[in-house]
Parts: sequence; C-alpha cells; structure tokens
Amino acid sequence: MTAEISQAVRIAASMAAASLALASSVAAGAEGVAWGGFAQSHVVARTSRVDCPSGTACDFPAAELRGQLKAEGKNSSGDAAFLARFDLLRDVAVDDTRLVTRELFGDLTSEKASARLGRQVMTWGVGDLLFINDTFPKDWVAFFTGQPMQYLKLGSDALKLNAFPGPANFELVIAGFRPDNTPTSRRFIFADPLPAGLPRRTLEPGNDSGEVEISGRISGYLHNWELAGYVSRTHYRSPAWRVAGAEIVGTYPRLNTAGASLTGPVGKGVLSIEAGYYDSPQDRNGRDPSIENPQFRGLVGYSRQLWEDATLGLQFYGEWMRDYAAYRETLPAGFPVKDRLRKVATVRFTQFFAHQTAIFNLFAFVGLSEEDRYVIPSLRYAFSDNLWAEAGANLLGGKRNGMFGSLQDNSNVYLTVRYAF
Repeated sequence: MTAEISQAVRIAASMAAASLALASSVAAGAEGVAWGGFAQSHVVARTSRVDCPSGTACDFPAAELRGQLKAEGKNSSGDAAFLARFDLLRDVAVDDTRLVTRELFGDLTSEKASARLGRQVMTWGVGDLLFINDTFPKDWVAFFTGQPMQYLKLGSDALKLNAFPGPANFELVIAGFRPDNTPTSRRFIFADPLPAGLPRRTLEPGNDSGEVEISGRISGYLHNWELAGYVSRTHYRSPAWRVAGAEIVGTYPRLNTAGASLTGPVGKGVLSIEAGYYDSPQDRNGRDPSIENPQFRGLVGYSRQLWEDATLGLQFYGEWMRDYAAYRETLPAGFPVKDRLRKVATVRFTQFFAHQTAIFNLFAFVGLSEEDRYVIPSLRYAFSDNLWAEAGANLLGGKRNGMFGSLQDNSNVYLTVRYAF
C-alpha cells in the first residue's frame, strides 16, 4: 500500500471515529433518538435489443432490494446533534451485496456559527441537474438507472464550517477525495476508443496535506435576490485515462474552480444565473489529451407556475473550451471531436394530480451542439404516507458522438416501490 493510500485510510478512519464519538456523545445526552428508514425495490429493464458484451447485465441492468436505517437526535439544549443513514442493498443483476454509509455526521451549532463533521451530502449552485460550482461527488450510475434523486449525490467525508455574522453567510468545506460513480461495462454499453484487452487500474489522489480538497462559498441577499460566490481546489471526479506501457491507468487531475450565482424573481417566475471557470493546473496549455482543457461554464434558467399544480422550467447551458487549437492538434485518432462551445438546453414540466398524491414529471436534456437527447419521464403515486411507487424511463438517443447519444443502447424503464417506517 502506498504512503498516499495509507494516509487517506488514516484520515478517513480518524474522521469516522470523530463523527462516531460526537454522535455517541450527543445520543448519550439526548432527550430521545428518532429512528426511521425504508425498504425499497428497484428494477430496471433495458428497452433496446442489443448484443451485450460478456460480463454486462443485459436485459436487467439493475434488480435491487434496499433497506435504509436512519437515526437522528440532539441534546437537550439543541446545540449538538447527529444523523446517521445506513443502506443495506442486494443487487442480483450484478451480484452485489453491500452495507453503505450514506451519511454519518455530528453537528455543533451556536448563534453565529456551526460545524459539521463526518460523511455528509452537499449541494451548491442553482442549476437543475446542471452542475457548475457544485464539484462534490455524484453517482451517475444511480442517475442513469432511475434511482430516486436522493441517490444522485454521494456523501463527502468532510469538515464543514459555517459562519453567519451578519448580512453574508460563509461556508468552508475541507474534504477528502471521493470519485464519482461513473458508468462501467458491468451495466452499460458504450463505445470505448481506448485499446481493448489491456488491464486497467485507477490511482486516487492521496489525502495528505497537499491533496486535501478545500471549497468555499459566500452568499447573501440583495433585496429579493440571492447572490453567491464560490471557489474550490478539488479534483476532476472522473478518471483521465492514458496508456502506460502494457496497461491503461486512470488518474484524477487537479481542478480549481471559481464562480458565482444569482437567483431571484422576474415577472411571475424565478430567474437563475450561474457561471464558473474550470482551471486544469496540470495542463493549462491544453496539450495533454487525457485532461480536460480549461473552460468557462454558464447557465441561465427560468421557472414559473403555469396553472394550479403545474410548473415549467427551462435552462440553457454552455461550456466554452480554451486552447481549442491545442485540443484539436493533440486529439488521439478515434476520439470524437468536441465543439469549442458545447450547448445544452433542458426542460422540466411537473404536474400534480389527485390532491397531490400523484406526480407526473418530465425532464429532458437536449444537446444543441451534439444533436442528442436524454428524456426522463416519471409518474409517482403515493398510496399512503408510508408507501409510494414510481414508474419511469431513461430514454437516450441522437448522434452517437454526443454525451447522451453514446449511451443510447442503455435506454431503460424502471419501477421503484418504497415503504417508509
């Protein structure tokens, strides 16, 4: 085991031990610990008839039973609290059985500041399923297989400090690295331009003093408008692959970001604007084809109520690549060519029925540059306060060199049933 991995293990173990100690301390002095959870079934069926490679779950990419146990409590004065969520899952489609710590953290709160230590889910920015200044880890496998939206975000092992001394709020996050859960050939079919037959391995950054991730946010209100600024020193969370001798090695390059967001009322709806700059410090001249070139990202969104129990949201998103000439010169043969300005539009329509016990939702990504699409319709019905079911689909299509079009053989329908207790 390398020194970096050993250091990462020590940091993770220390953070878990500290959060467990804080949670135990709170629980010991708590007026009561609240328990809850749910049992859930989630089945996914592929809609396209394709020949799957050996080792890929073909007809049913996911067939999962999941149980979650949740515990939370606080002390009598309310200035210390804890929360824990543990998932036990069995997915027969890929023969996977795991116990997952979704969240496990302790809170300390005062009038002007708060601290949270442990595994926690964080969301920044104003985009709807478009992320610019939110660089925290995500689970794209859960997203493309229709898991409930809470599973799109992964927890970070972090210390989060908040201060709210006056009109502005400050947030500082110090975290260990955690990669995205990205699609692999266990469940998905996609073209791979890298040489076939070579073994692969990934090297995660060590969480020593030079590799710890730091993110900051400042926010406040100006009249009815919320303004926020963001900076981060993190990593790309999808591996950058390169051929190294007789193997393919994936690393997670450094990523520095800076950006801002603005949201507030316009007419009868809400306007959202967000922008950010992505700096690749390990390849600022853009000549390493395995690392993303520096780029500017931005979005504009608007949502409003159409009629009672119905809302519509629209977004326009763009990525502008710096050093485009260097990118074209160094692009390896067989890799699809990206546009310098990648443009995506999204539409969300939501309608409630039957006294809001039934929800129809339609979300669509439209690749304006790559001429592809990703449409997500769903219908959820609550049989009671404890029991609901949702049927939906993940429909991908368009040109195969686009982000969504390249995954079109993975279009699927899903059914989720959850009973909460």
